[in-house]
Amino acid sequence: MNQIMNHQSPMTSRVTSRRVFLKASAAAGGGLLLNFKLAPLSAAAANTPETAYGAFIRVAPDGIVTIAAKNPEIGQGIKTSLPMIIAEELDVDWKNVRVETASVSEEKFGLQSAGGSTSIPRNWDNMRRVGAAGRQMLVEAAAKTLRVPASELTTASGVVTHAASGRSLTYGEIASKAAVVPVPDLKTVVLKDPKTFKIIGTATKDVDGPAIVTGKPLYGIDVSVPGMLYATYEKSPVFAGTVARANVDEVKAMPGVRHVIVVPGTLAPGATRLNSGLSGGVAIVADSWWQAVTARRKLRIEWNTPASVSQSSEGFAARAAELAKQKPEMSIRRDGDVDAAFKGAAKIVEASYSYPFLAHACMEPQNATAHFKDGKLEIWSPTQNPGAGRGIAAKALGVAEKDITMHMVRAGGGFGRRGANGNEMCAEAAWIAREAGAPVKLVWTREDDIRRDTYRPGGFHNFKAGLDAQGKLIALSDHFVSYGSNGNFANNAAMGGNIFPAEFVPNLDFGASLMPLGTPTGSLRAPGSNALAFVFQSFLDELAHASGRDPLEFHLDLLKERRAKAAGGGDDGRAAFNPERMTGVLKLVAEKAGWGKRTLPANTALGLAYYFSHSGYVAHVAEVMVNGPNPTPRNVKVNKIWVVADVGGHIVNPSGAENQVQGAVLDGIGQIMGQAITIARGATVESNFDAFPLLRINQAPPVEVHFLRTGNNPTGLGEPALPPTLPAIANAIFAVTGKRLRDLPLSKSPGASV
Repeated sequence: MNQIMNHQSPMTSRVTSRRVFLKASAAAGGGLLLNFKLAPLSAAAANTPETAYGAFIRVAPDGIVTIAAKNPEIGQGIKTSLPMIIAEELDVDWKNVRVETASVSEEKFGLQSAGGSTSIPRNWDNMRRVGAAGRQMLVEAAAKTLRVPASELTTASGVVTHAASGRSLTYGEIASKAAVVPVPDLKTVVLKDPKTFKIIGTATKDVDGPAIVTGKPLYGIDVSVPGMLYATYEKSPVFAGTVARANVDEVKAMPGVRHVIVVPGTLAPGATRLNSGLSGGVAIVADSWWQAVTARRKLRIEWNTPASVSQSSEGFAARAAELAKQKPEMSIRRDGDVDAAFKGAAKIVEASYSYPFLAHACMEPQNATAHFKDGKLEIWSPTQNPGAGRGIAAKALGVAEKDITMHMVRAGGGFGRRGANGNEMCAEAAWIAREAGAPVKLVWTREDDIRRDTYRPGGFHNFKAGLDAQGKLIALSDHFVSYGSNGNFANNAAMGGNIFPAEFVPNLDFGASLMPLGTPTGSLRAPGSNALAFVFQSFLDELAHASGRDPLEFHLDLLKERRAKAAGGGDDGRAAFNPERMTGVLKLVAEKAGWGKRTLPANTALGLAYYFSHSGYVAHVAEVMVNGPNPTPRNVKVNKIWVVADVGGHIVNPSGAENQVQGAVLDGIGQIMGQAITIARGATVESNFDAFPLLRINQAPPVEVHFLRTGNNPTGLGEPALPPTLPAIANAIFAVTGKRLRDLPLSKSPGASV
């Protein structure tokens, strides 16, 4: 059950970084149409044109309010929660609100993207003000109609009331008059007292829910346009490989096949970013997707493979072990004198950790539909970043972005895969459609989706820590072995210098060494944090046990004192880390889980972990049972996980928020149990869910979610709850067995069967 907890802390104000403007006009058929705009981000950009920002609001004569949701819906519920904010301040009943997906136009709407848990914090204040401005305009129109001062009017449920005379007008009745009312300055509009909220903070069903459960076409894979053909695309197993020769004529003669197209690769040698060019391969276009896939099985291709064909996971691990014995190639952060502190430490603890590449494994495989005609391109894509999709398609075809129309459709999961470096399906569909001379829907197979992913990069951490005689952490070093070259990390493979416990240890040294990588990498839910939380929170648990103290006591003590100058950012650099807020979630999750106060079943223990990610403070306690001396996916059972999150003072949609937290936790359990991508001869070994297992229903434990309400503006929830999941489980496993999980996944443990 979701519970909202009260916590007293000073309200923090947030200064709007851009000026917001409204434009009002009459809607077609009568009524009010509101369009709002933002001025440039900074004085440096003052000469750039203003662009429309949020959404159009239409108030129809019948009182129905339509709000266009501008950001991609990838399962995070933003198509519901952003319109809820506007509707709250507009003061209408949610039952009278209709939500529609906005068109893709950065000229009209500004940035349209989903990722980084940014949609709520970016839009919270401005969308409130737009709703409030609309309400004020409707009140002004009612005041003129009723010939009374606006100050004597109140609003509720889409009705303006003059209590003194008992008269009232619905929004629909005055909408057309409101369209000619002067638009207020958004900086001066009066916002609702949060105590009066009726929509914000109320559990609300997903606006697409009925269509989803009844199987209505919503997703990219559902798109259908007249005259559409179907395509599949065979690419080199080794990224950036190109076609040397293929049996094109033989395959072209198969039933239903219209075209067999050799697509020349445009990726530069050594490129590892999908948005830098088009992957070479052979596309098959047919009357049905099944015919295309059947014909594909007859393809025989000889590939020109790049030098990365020699790379392998085994080779990376061996090289990482060699580099760990050497000095780091680069420094990430240094505080104090680590070497001197180690010499004076009462106890030294050393440990090495690793984590593998991970695939995103979205339920909906990559797909896009494209139609190229008369020099113009139209694309339907379940992308997280329509602007990036348009850009990569324009580059592939050599057309201007203004000649490309993007259509935003709901995505069956994204998790970073469909972001800026994951829009290659737009370029591929566009290229194939142009060559085929017809609309084409390109749908990847599950094998394509797993073997051609932009993987969460693996990594290797080599820790050393010093504890004083009282068991306090006085020194910490980490030689991080990651991927990249020439001092530049591979995409999403970096570690910043602000990772906790940085700033809370007087002597600290973070360094890194890099290994070349030919496999593309990218963001995965809670980028960076999803891996770093496991290694840092697991090692801190080691230190807690080495100090002889209870882990909760150890962590609360560690959070008490900032012992080095704050660098001004968390793991994503977006907000400064606040130890008081983290202390709050730690204490509450311990209370909810009965930490140290419950008698647990045999072979069962609790594990604790916490993390600051994407401006959210989240702590987990995992109750885990291990039936055997060696923990494996078969004998490890997660009985329950308690989660406390501090993501500000307002949870816009508690139902959606709880869903996001629980989904993130279940993702984390799947990752720790058996998920890993292995590279051999430059190519991905795993190809489907038999080798890259998703979490099964019988493995999914109850996840009890609590939100600690603090006096801060709300932040996002798509990502912060995932990172602590893995170390909480790993720490519980240690508490049961005395064996430390240092290499993910659990299926790699001795005695485990993959």
